[in-house]
Amino acid sequence: MGHLNVCNLNTKSYGPATFSRKNWKWSPPQAAIIPNHHLPMRSFEVKNRTSTEDIKSLRLITAIKTPYLPDGRFDLEAYDDLVNKQIANGAEGLIVGGTTGEGQLMSWDEHIMLIGHTVNCFGGSIKVIGNTGSNSTREAIHATEQGFAVGMHAALHINPYYGKTSLEGMVSHFDCVLSMGPTIIYNVPSRTGQDISPRVIQTLAQSPNLAGVKECVGNDRVEHYTDNRITVWSGNDDQCHDARWDHGATGVVSVTSNLVPGLMQELMFGGKNPSLNSKLMPLVEWLFQEPNPIALNTALAQLGVVRPVFRLPYVPLPLQKRADFVNLVKKIGRENFVGEKDVQVLDDDDFILIGRY
Repeated sequence: MGHLNVCNLNTKSYGPATFSRKNWKWSPPQAAIIPNHHLPMRSFEVKNRTSTEDIKSLRLITAIKTPYLPDGRFDLEAYDDLVNKQIANGAEGLIVGGTTGEGQLMSWDEHIMLIGHTVNCFGGSIKVIGNTGSNSTREAIHATEQGFAVGMHAALHINPYYGKTSLEGMVSHFDCVLSMGPTIIYNVPSRTGQDISPRVIQTLAQSPNLAGVKECVGNDRVEHYTDNRITVWSGNDDQCHDARWDHGATGVVSVTSNLVPGLMQELMFGGKNPSLNSKLMPLVEWLFQEPNPIALNTALAQLGVVRPVFRLPYVPLPLQKRADFVNLVKKIGRENFVGEKDVQVLDDDDFILIGRY
């Protein structure tokens, strides 16, 4: 019976010959018990620890586009060029793998790889905010652990969509990820089908890791949060000027800045400028005539800065809309747009649509 001692048998008063089975006490091996830790990664194992206050100060955050190679894989060379253009024109943060970046069309392996690549190449020059949200709390927890483990500075989280939950369920969902690091909550009812009410945000604001809210409901909601000292970014490019200068928003999470980062930087940093805002409105309206990122993908291809490759279900805008974009570029000034090539009206046959990749 001597071999049973590895399980910490209580044999103090018994010799090997007199051992009684009904009196022995078993204890599990302690090395197998690791309480209260997420595995395989823990939230404090990060490469680029940043403070929530650092995130709260960002004024221009670009929801960066993800470009593709003809076989559907990421075109990292084109991606790096896009990011460098953002840095050179004054953007302070990037949303990686958001709706604009087509995170919804990525595997989680692709998603975390792109976050890690962005951090490793550019994390010293711009804040990297990884979209690690999900309508599955389990997936959101795991992706956020991985995102912070590869060095992202903050996480972007959506409320559970399609399979919607109660307000109490939203709070519980967000509580599971807020403890890991700086977090921006993203409210876009037009996509999720459910508003994140101010009551939910005010409850979550008790966490020191809540950096703020990307708000798409409108400027009345923006002002409600700023009046209550909650940091907020406009999620609507057509409202961001007034949100910033009339309603107290810190800045914008922008799609338009993919195309004209310098002008969007001026709009957010340069003081109230209704003239510039009006100049940009036709471009903003063109960008959102179809669900984002359809028009953005089309525009960047026409500017020659990404290949004309679409992951389905996205398809390019029709020919007339592509011609309208060329006229917009000429009116605003080609020098204000990313890239060096002349803007072109691409033919339908120039585009590659990929369903399996």
